Amino acid sequence: MPTANVVGAPTEAAQSRPVYQLNFSDQALAELKKLPKLAQLGLMEAMSLIHPEELARGTEHMGKFSRDGKTYYRLRTGEFRIYFEATGESLFMHYILHKHSMADFEFRFKLPFSEKP
Repeated sequence: MPTANVVGAPTEAAQSRPVYQLNFSDQALAELKKLPKLAQLGLMEAMSLIHPEELARGTEHMGKFSRDGKTYYRLRTGEFRIYFEATGESLFMHYILHKHSMADFEFRFKLPFSEKP
């Protein structure tokens, strides 16, 4: 994905914010690639703004739950729900699902889940 050059020095808040490495499963990457560029940028921005404090306490748009012995986070952004794990300095995006979809419901409520539609 192309990077953009930013003019000016980063703000103090931006300098103190840890930056997570974002990794994607095949499903999450395929779903991201299907979206228009502006939607892709919106999702990438939402994921890049995640802060450790938000992971610890949750927010209005982010929750946490366990499934199959793993701790997953669910980020709600626009029409999408992003399910990811946090390990050290990286976030692994397992699934990008449309809100109100059967797949979103199945995964969230720990029902048998298939990556295929």
